[in-house]
Amino acid sequence: MSRGSGKGLSLKDKLDGNELDLSLCDLNEVPVRELAALPKATVLDLSCNNLVSLPSDFCSLMHLVKLDLSKNRLQQLPLDFGRLINLQHLDLLNNRLVTLPVSFAQLKNLKWLDLKDNPLDPVLAKVAGDCLDEKQCKQAAVKVLQHMKAIQSEQDRQRQQKLQAEREMEKKREAEQRAKEAQERELRKREKAEEKERRRREYDAQKAAKQEMEKKTKKETVHTRKPASSSRPPQRPRHKLSWSRSVLRVLLFVLFCILCALAACKLTELQHQPLCVSVNTLYEDVVAALQNHKTLQNMLQHNS
Repeated sequence: MSRGSGKGLSLKDKLDGNELDLSLCDLNEVPVRELAALPKATVLDLSCNNLVSLPSDFCSLMHLVKLDLSKNRLQQLPLDFGRLINLQHLDLLNNRLVTLPVSFAQLKNLKWLDLKDNPLDPVLAKVAGDCLDEKQCKQAAVKVLQHMKAIQSEQDRQRQQKLQAEREMEKKREAEQRAKEAQERELRKREKAEEKERRRREYDAQKAAKQEMEKKTKKETVHTRKPASSSRPPQRPRHKLSWSRSVLRVLLFVLFCILCALAACKLTELQHQPLCVSVNTLYEDVVAALQNHKTLQNMLQHNS
């Protein structure tokens, strides 16, 4: 196995029973793939290397029971470090850790823990203690697990509160949205009713105006027809007009007959008949009377 990468030499050569010793190998990376191929290696020693961090897939090595990461340069552990649920012994002596991931609380089988010589957060350092002997290291494991569980519970509580607040806020927004939509619907309904009422009033007004116009036009028509009917002379009944025409026709016919008789008495041989003599005498008398009347008119005009 070449230094630095941990690759090149088979790890089986370093496997002793269930223990795999990779300490003092000047490693700056963890050969996770090769370790995953050795599920029998439940005890892993990675102490005294140059490890600054652990890859996220390191937490897939769930077969690990004892893990020694002491005397490296680890600044933090993977967030899902708690997946190593079978871990019972963990040595993190002399690294650069300040805090532990919250998932650390899931290491329910952890019985031994050493966090000495790390720039730990003061609260975490006080909880972890010194781990100067087996008893203190076991107490450190118990206390740190309790502390991390409390942090996890607090974070879960805060997360639940946040989720609850978000749900309440969402419900409030939904309620406000529903109220707004209901208000808008009510406003549209009221506007629609007002528009309908306005149109109905306009229709009634137009209908009333139309009826008023019809009444006015009817009155004007009646007033216009009355003078016309009074100015015209009363028409004679049709039967009277027909009777007058008949009389006129009879008179014309009689006059025509008189003229014919007069012409016959004047121009034919019948003029010596007693009837024609009477007719001619009557004719001459009428003509003389007319002439005398005309002479009288001329005299009156001359005198005037």
